[in-house]
Amino acid sequence: MSETTAPAANAASATSVSPRTVVAGSATARGRRARTALRGLQVLLALFYLVASALPKLIAHSSAVGTFEEMGWGSTGMYAIGVLELAGGIGLLVPVLQSVAAIGLGAMMVGAFVVQMTVFEGQHAATPLVLLVPLTLIAWARRGHNAELLRSVRPARGEG
Repeated sequence: MSETTAPAANAASATSVSPRTVVAGSATARGRRARTALRGLQVLLALFYLVASALPKLIAHSSAVGTFEEMGWGSTGMYAIGVLELAGGIGLLVPVLQSVAAIGLGAMMVGAFVVQMTVFEGQHAATPLVLLVPLTLIAWARRGHNAELLRSVRPARGEG
């Protein structure tokens, strides 16, 4: 092959892309965008649970105290829910705990919906349902971490 035809052949092969490569490349980019969007959603939910939900309960803000007194749960219930929300918000940010945290927070949202319907006659009952949707998505999308978490807490076979 002469020197003049070699670069042209290399250029042609470099610019020709098979349809399979294009599909794989776009799927990879789409998957990366989906993972980034899911991570952003997790950060937003974590901030919500840490700052807007857990913090007022843990500092005994008057709005939280009044709500829990009206439910009859008092400060003990308020602090317990605040700690659970704090743990769930932190768990959404820890890769191995993401799915479990989303499941736990989702269960709390089901309970919050029931409380809103029974104690507060449906006032603000949509809020826990709206939060349940992204929590369910996170729990499902990050479910692969559950096996990793189980392996880390179970003793290896042959031990103990």
